[in-house]
Amino acid sequence: MKKSLVLMVSLLVLLLSVAGCSSAQKDNAAPTNGAAKQLKIGIVQIVEHPSLNTIRETCVAQLAENGFKDGDNIVIDYQNAQGDQTNLKTICQRFSNNKYDMIIAIATPSAQAAVGETKDIPIVFSACTDPVDSGLVSNLAKPGKNVTGTSDAVSAEKIMELARRITPNIKTVGALYSSSETNSISVVNNLKEYAKKNGMTVVDATVTNSSEAQQAASSLVGKVDAMFCPIDNMIASAMPIVAQVAKKGKIPFYVGADSMVKDGGLATYGINYTVLGQETANMAAEILKGKKPGDIAVKTITDVE
Repeated sequence: MKKSLVLMVSLLVLLLSVAGCSSAQKDNAAPTNGAAKQLKIGIVQIVEHPSLNTIRETCVAQLAENGFKDGDNIVIDYQNAQGDQTNLKTICQRFSNNKYDMIIAIATPSAQAAVGETKDIPIVFSACTDPVDSGLVSNLAKPGKNVTGTSDAVSAEKIMELARRITPNIKTVGALYSSSETNSISVVNNLKEYAKKNGMTVVDATVTNSSEAQQAASSLVGKVDAMFCPIDNMIASAMPIVAQVAKKGKIPFYVGADSMVKDGGLATYGINYTVLGQETANMAAEILKGKKPGDIAVKTITDVE
């Protein structure tokens, strides 16, 4: 009986020893490749205003719908340049130096900064009015290289046709925009062509940063029958102040984005920025799944409000 008891205890000790060794081997084993790599995505935005914020927020949500969720299989690093070109360059340099897997650049200045810093990392731009004229791509249908994205091209002609229906007999239009934003310059050139054909005059009032917006708007008071602003990031970030100047001067203020109407503009013929953000995310998801950016045509959003 004693021998049997000793034998049973010995067997139990042996089994526990084997189990312990097995557990230790598992604990010390090299990690398997089962854990998926988290992709690093840098999102850069020139400045914060409702249109651009809508794009970013919708884009992040739509990426999740496509299976790329922040904190899960991707890590999103969002940076706002506060309207400063030097900040933009620094942000994009860091994204490039840290070898991020993708850069999503919101608005033309952001995209230009990103394109200037890397030729390898996939770049998806959003809210770029004229990607070709801005030097982002050479061809909308076949972008080539590492860049593609979505355009928010807006027609100054359509906005002015709307303006003339609301406030007829406009003869002089004040164009309020940033002289450093190629997207704005492109739309204002479109405005000037329309004005020339229709016997109208355009008066420029340009800014280099948002702090100059109020003064530029004030310079148009008493000189113009209406004010016009394209989808301009510097003016959009100062819209409440600028809109107040127009209101006090009793000048109808026509703008390039729906968010600018919400901030005080009179009317627009502009695109839906929620749709723009969704389409930007869909393109980004295609690239994250293996498609080359240069093989994806730039998409111009046609959903207008």
